[in-house]
Order: sequence, then C-alpha cells, then structure tokens
Amino acid sequence: MNIILFDDENRIKFLPLAFTRPVGNLRIGILTINEKYEYLTKRSATVSYLTEEYLQSKFPLKSNDVNYLVNSRILPTEEFIDEIQRLTPGEKLIGNGEILAACLTKDALPGSLSKISNNNKNNRLNFLNYKELSPKRCKYNYELIENIRSIFLKNRDALIQDFSLLTNDRKSQKISKTNTVIGDEDMIFIEKGAKVEASIFNTTSGPIYIGKDAEIMEGSIIRGPFAMNEHAVLKLGAKIYGPTTLGPYCKVGGEVNNVVFQGYSNKGHDGFLGNSVIGEWCNLGADTNSSNLKNNYSEVKVWDYEKESLTLSGLQFCGLIMGDHSKCGINTMFNTGTTVGVSANIFGGDFPPKFIPSFTWGGAKGFTEFRFEKALEVAQAVMKRRDIELSNNEKAILQHIFNITQKYRH
Repeated sequence: MNIILFDDENRIKFLPLAFTRPVGNLRIGILTINEKYEYLTKRSATVSYLTEEYLQSKFPLKSNDVNYLVNSRILPTEEFIDEIQRLTPGEKLIGNGEILAACLTKDALPGSLSKISNNNKNNRLNFLNYKELSPKRCKYNYELIENIRSIFLKNRDALIQDFSLLTNDRKSQKISKTNTVIGDEDMIFIEKGAKVEASIFNTTSGPIYIGKDAEIMEGSIIRGPFAMNEHAVLKLGAKIYGPTTLGPYCKVGGEVNNVVFQGYSNKGHDGFLGNSVIGEWCNLGADTNSSNLKNNYSEVKVWDYEKESLTLSGLQFCGLIMGDHSKCGINTMFNTGTTVGVSANIFGGDFPPKFIPSFTWGGAKGFTEFRFEKALEVAQAVMKRRDIELSNNEKAILQHIFNITQKYRH
C-alpha cells in the first residue's frame, strides 16, 4: 500500500512547525502522523508526502502504480485505513465537504504542491476536484487536526490510542519497587533499556509510556496520560501533568502541563510550561516560564500566519508555540499565547512580543535579524552534540525559510 500524505490549504495554520516539515510529519500522541500509518498497517505501507517544493528534497514523494493520497491532517484508525483501501483508481473519499483521500495512478500525480497552482495557493488541492474522480462518502468517524493548537488539545485521545497500538500483545519491563504507583500498574509500559527509579506514577487519568533507553530520574511525579520516546530524559524532581508527550532525545525538568515536544529539544530546568507545542532542536533556559492563562481569564489571542495579525484563538488556556531551532535564555518570560518562529534567539528581562519572527535575535527591548550564517553555526553545533549532521537539504530548507520570513523582520 503506497500512502502519500498531502498538505491541503490549511497547512498555513500549522506554522511555524510546518515551516520545516509536512503536516504529516508532526507528532501528536506518542507517534508522528506518518508513523501511525506505518504501525496501523504493521509496517506494510510505504508512507511519503506531497508538500511544498522546498520540503520535498528532505521529504520526497514516493509513487507506485496505485497511490492512496490521504489528507495529512487526519489521525488514522484501522477502520479509516480499511476504507481508503477500498478506493479504486479514479475515486476520492469525501467527508464534511472535504477531500479526505483519493486513489490515483502514477501518471496522475503532481510533483509537488508548489507546482499545482502558483497563482492561487488556497486552491492548490483543486486538482483532486478538477480530475474526473468519483466521490464516495466516508462511512466511519475520523479525527482531523485543525491547526497547530490541536496538537496539545487532542493529545490526550491520540496518546491513549497510540499507547494501545504500541503495547498490544506486548509485555512491559517490570517497574522497580523503588517507585510508587497510584492506579493500575498495567497502564504503565516500559520499553527495553529504560531507567525508572524512585518516582511517583498516577495512571488514574491515563496510561504512561516510557520509551526505549529513556530515563526518569529520582523524585519525578507523573500523572498520565504521558509518553516519552526513546532516549528522552525527565530530570530530577520533574512534575508532569498529562496529556504530555516528550519526543525522542528530549530532556525535560520543572513543571509541565499538556505539552507536546516534537523531539531533540530541552527544557532541562525549573520553570512552568503549559498547553504548548515545542518543535525540534529548541532549548528553554533555566527558569523559563510561559503563561497559559490571562489574568482576566479572557480568550487568548495568538499569531495567525494567514491573516498576519493576532487573532482570537477560541481558547482560555494557550501557552507557547515554538518553531524548530529556537532558543531562549535564563529567566525568559513568555506571555499567554506566544508564537516563536524558526531559529529565533530570545534573551533579556520583561515579556518579549507575542509574535517573534523566524531568524530574529533579541527580547523585550527589540529584535534584530539573526544572520543566516550565524544561525546555521548554532544549528550545526547543537545537532553535533547528538552526533547528527545538518544535511545540505536541511540547510536549503532553512535558507528558504529565512527568505520567505524576511517580511516579518522589517
């Protein structure tokens, strides 16, 4: 089964994280969206992406004689995958007026979204309408993420679903007697090589998943649902409220409530972070705090990349959204609903603005452009600590992001 996850016109609502990846590569629950398809098909499916041209070098489209194009915003289930497999070439699956999936032969595929309609990006998926595709109505319920905030808003259900998927018919490593468990111990799953000692686990609100070679240091307190992926670390005395996810190789300490870390990012010290999404290769300095609730309890405004202004989010609780490769210094204070772009460096006292553009350097007193060469040096140094090289494709992606976000810096 060849699955191609396509980004629709709502991709802009997933910036700044979608600057550096297709929507289908975002993590929600324990797994990324593409990984969910791989596990649900028992790794029999090939999963690739139809996305922006500048991203296709790192996330190439893989075609076959028969291809199943699926909206990347859908969180898949076995029933949904069964339904798209019933499509034959020339058919599309419709739900609530949206194209959920389509079955196309190789010669009917476009090369990338950027080449479909450069004049009207909002209608670029209309090639699925223009083609003579026979519509079929979706019979099963499906979950669809609407914007970047959906990642923390829908993380509970996604995490519980992924826990069941990953642990079904498998046996957990035994939990050490130095730990205290409140609730059902069977709702804790520990992968091989994980270290877990002298901590408190509460599963009454949801399961707890501890990935391969992960570590929970002494004194940590965790209330599920919670997941940490391979090689992730919870620092001494961490206080975690679910639903929270740590992607691979993340290091987290302090107080965290309903946050999704995509991977390779650190919040290693005290400070509060809640109702937030953190990209890859980010670092939050010691005692960084992010407000997730306004003093007057009113609706939070957030940056809207489509309208290029602050707009109402519909939420009372909303914290920090941070794009890949961004950093902040010690004692940074983020206001409610702050958005930080890619490769930003924030430091100094007082609250910085609620929208911090990509490739900027500064704080409450103002920002200057973070020179591209210097930003690359930082990214390379950070990744080298994990024995990962910044590839030429990734450099080209960052260069493209630097160019297209320049309007926000002037």
